[in-house]
Amino acid sequence: MKILLHNCCGPCTIYPLRRLRELGHQVHGYFFNPNIHPCAEWLKRRETLLHYASENQLPVIAYDQYDLEDYLREVVRREAERCRFCYSMRLRRAARVAGQGNFDAFTTTLLVSPYQKHDLIREIGLAVAKETGIPFYYVDFRPGYREAVQMSRSLGMYRQRYCGCIFSEKERFYNKNRAKAAKK
Repeated sequence: MKILLHNCCGPCTIYPLRRLRELGHQVHGYFFNPNIHPCAEWLKRRETLLHYASENQLPVIAYDQYDLEDYLREVVRREAERCRFCYSMRLRRAARVAGQGNFDAFTTTLLVSPYQKHDLIREIGLAVAKETGIPFYYVDFRPGYREAVQMSRSLGMYRQRYCGCIFSEKERFYNKNRAKAAKK
């Protein structure tokens, strides 16, 4: 099959790309991540992916607009459900691009991370497939996560420490600093 692989970043692309190719699929990447904050982080992730893709003969459709405002409009006042809206935005766009590019299916590198809400991603992917008529190719890529982490480190790839959204960035830094302050 010709599969459009939504890419959140370079390191998370390593295992899904290899696995899909092992299964005999023709893979194209798609970078669309309006959730990533700040813009400098978005640029680092985009450039890391594009560099890895060029070295591994992965054609990538890179959406070059930094549409943070669209993401924020979706999640404002619904922060507790932000992941649902974020996954929906990205998978819906990937499905549309897959349809326009005559792909047989779409999937996402989000399925490699044990830190993402795997069941929710699958649920949304299947719902988007039903809406759009473009099949969601579900694979649990998590068994390859540790291997991909090691490989990305050995390649010297930029590795992020949070999912990308402004809320996860706050949780990462604010909670750490609050805990340190409480100990003083």
